[in-house]
Amino acid sequence: MLAAFLCAAAIHPAKSEAQIMGDLEADIPFQFHAGNAKLPAGRYTIHRLDDSDEAVLEITSADGRVSALFSIEASQASTTPAKGELIFNKYGDRYFLSQLFDEGSTNGSQVVESRYEKKVSQTSVTSQEHVSAKRRARQGN
Repeated sequence: MLAAFLCAAAIHPAKSEAQIMGDLEADIPFQFHAGNAKLPAGRYTIHRLDDSDEAVLEITSADGRVSALFSIEASQASTTPAKGELIFNKYGDRYFLSQLFDEGSTNGSQVVESRYEKKVSQTSVTSQEHVSAKRRARQGN
């Protein structure tokens, strides 16, 4: 049993690294895309759904009116972020959620590019926009 567990852990190490620990909360000052959804500017919380695949996160507006699911994979920051942050790819006036990092950890999450982002990225110059995010204590059900 132990050998099987060690083999499984060696095969899938990126999955455990990709998980954001706890909820992230951010004020996003522009309209953006997360996965296949287009979301308005506003205050959002990003979290993993209870009992769900660690490769899927949910982003929800503070008022609960808007939410979307998106797929992630492991990502590594080049330096340890002093604070949590969301990184957006910017193509012209379009923003796409790209990466998420918790404060103090180089292990983060890379958002899997949507078909639309792949299309837009072929015709526009890319820049990045960083938005501060903070960890939020999870509310009880």
